[in-house]
Amino acid sequence: MSKSTVAKHSVYIEGQKTSISLEEVFWDALGEIASERSSTRKDLLEQVDQQREGNLSSALRVFALQYYRTQAKRE
Repeated sequence: MSKSTVAKHSVYIEGQKTSISLEEVFWDALGEIASERSSTRKDLLEQVDQQREGNLSSALRVFALQYYRTQAKRE
């Protein structure tokens, strides 16, 4: 299993600059999910941000996990 490093990503969400600390595997997964939805990662981040309770980085991790768990159940 490869080592997953945490990286900071500076993004603008609803006009506000914020920093998100995520492992690269989660950052990549969010890009893949956005692409599958014919959307952008920025739009996906904004959607998660609007529905979250608590820390944005944690909410994004949980979102990605739930997305792939749902996909796995469909297979």
